[in-house]
Amino acid sequence: MTKIGILGGGQLGYMFLQNALQYPVEISILDPAADAPCAPHAHHFVQGDFKDYETVVEFGKDLDAIGIEIEHVNVEALRYLKSIGKKVVPDPEALAIIQDKGVQKEFYVQHNIPTAPFFGLENVDELQHMDVDYPLFQKTRKDGYDGKGVQFLRSVDDLPKLLDAPSIFETPANLDREIAVVAVADHLGNVVTYPTVELVFNETYNLLDYLLIPSTLDEHITKRAEELAAQVVKALQSPGVFAVELFLNKDETLWVNETASRVHNSGHSTIEAAYSSQFDQMLRTLLELPLGSTKLMTTSAMVNLIGAEGETGAAAIKNIDQLLAIPGSYLHWYAKAITKPGRKMGHITLVHDDLEQLKQNIKHVNETIEVVAKK
Repeated sequence: MTKIGILGGGQLGYMFLQNALQYPVEISILDPAADAPCAPHAHHFVQGDFKDYETVVEFGKDLDAIGIEIEHVNVEALRYLKSIGKKVVPDPEALAIIQDKGVQKEFYVQHNIPTAPFFGLENVDELQHMDVDYPLFQKTRKDGYDGKGVQFLRSVDDLPKLLDAPSIFETPANLDREIAVVAVADHLGNVVTYPTVELVFNETYNLLDYLLIPSTLDEHITKRAEELAAQVVKALQSPGVFAVELFLNKDETLWVNETASRVHNSGHSTIEAAYSSQFDQMLRTLLELPLGSTKLMTTSAMVNLIGAEGETGAAAIKNIDQLLAIPGSYLHWYAKAITKPGRKMGHITLVHDDLEQLKQNIKHVNETIEVVAKK
């Protein structure tokens, strides 16, 4: 039986497990939190720091394949595990590019992949003495995720709120909307893409509110987006699941924003809507099996369940009965013990062949469903 290890035991690992346990595999999970969502469900759960070299090497040395559900892991340890014959997905060199937003942006430039104009600073205080055009987005080079490590600078008046870490500074897109493409590469270099996903954000928390797949965009735009995503993944020269986030500008140009080298929020509804989900593809890449079909069976939407403002404590879903009364609704609860304002606690997938009805169902969910603390 193939022994697979995953660095990270959060919601992505949890959904990976739900699929992987249908296969003849043995799954080990490494996560710092004793109460991680994966802890009760993996064949083996190890509490430990996936950023620590020795911990990751010890975890992986007796496994056949090692994957990730979070990028912020020890790349040097993964390089060593690869050197002793372990299958590592994504490849450590691709992960090293993705981990550092400065390196990632230079990678796009080197491979002629369109992206937002940018510059980098090791010492962000230097910005005070530079003649630059505002507004700008500041993005810390490392450890940012889900809107963390990102700051919008409207003018010099916002300089006091600069994040004190090596950063890149980007010119904002003339944005029409944000889109994403989940692409999958196998060990032979074959790349497949899912249809383009349209994203709508919660502006309060800078988190994804809901997504729609396939998008409502014209085919000539989605075709270019999917070709760009495949170009990014081929250039990374690594097997795995990759989520390529893009900006669609008002002049219909496309910029690659960022790439995640793992399963991703934008691919969640593939569990119900596609022939092979992104989590099934993740397992296939770890086992060097043929890639699954990315064809959709229906139109779908994914709505994040985010902890409500002012609610901290043991979590409960308000109005769950109204949610489950919607035909084609699927609840995914992430098994996190505590809800906090803005924390991702789960998601809802909605499927429907009629786009207008699907949008009405999204609206109904957003107006009625809340994650609150139990009273």
